Amino acid sequence: MKWIRIYAMLMRNLYLYKRSFPRLLDIFYWPLLELLLWGFISVFLERNNVGGANIITMLMGAIIFWDLLNQSQKAVSISFLEELWEKNFLNIFVTPLTPNEFLISGSILGIIRVAIVSVVMAFFAFILYSFNIFTLGFSLIPFLALLLLFGWTLVFFSIAIILRYGTSAQVLAWGFLALIQPFSAVFYPVSALPIKIQYLAYLLPTTHIFEGMRAVISTGFIPWSALGWALLLNVVYLALVMIYFNIMFAWVKKKGLLAKLDF
Repeated sequence: MKWIRIYAMLMRNLYLYKRSFPRLLDIFYWPLLELLLWGFISVFLERNNVGGANIITMLMGAIIFWDLLNQSQKAVSISFLEELWEKNFLNIFVTPLTPNEFLISGSILGIIRVAIVSVVMAFFAFILYSFNIFTLGFSLIPFLALLLLFGWTLVFFSIAIILRYGTSAQVLAWGFLALIQPFSAVFYPVSALPIKIQYLAYLLPTTHIFEGMRAVISTGFIPWSALGWALLLNVVYLALVMIYFNIMFAWVKKKGLLAKLDF
């Protein structure tokens, strides 16, 4: 693995943002829109004394965390899909670039996007709702890191499926997060779900992450069990996904399908 190749791919993707209004819109407009929507809802609930005094902190923290997960996933998926749409995938991999270097460059791009979105959302949350994200404390940083890791795991899995089944499966790059959101206890506790669904919910790292986030906000202490389960599930899923991804990439190369991934 060569960092110079990772850096080259990273710079290639960053240069695309320089004069691309739609890409900038995706970073600034949509996160702000979600912040406004859920911010107004949380203010309404607080004024009507619904959910307790820290309802704004709970909801605002949840929407910021979820949008950061979304940004980490989008950065890799968009960079991958653009190579397919422009039929540039084969050109990239006739170079010494390896699949893992390609994924790492996309993940670093995701970190950059997450950092930018964090600053934007923190600024507007403070201006519009007097919500200071730093009051959440540094105890939430491990949960945020695990959340980003799971976002990358999801997108690596969707890329592997697209490699296997072609661009007809690209809807998965956009749909996985929407699929798991109802079961991840983002805006409500797991206890709000039906009993049988709760078993499914606890198989997701996101569930333990958001439950842990609410516990940190409520008590100020890290729930180590939630952190441990989130870490364990993340490691297991990431390992399985990387094995699957490498198998699918080797299969595509063997079949000579890199040049026609729109099959």
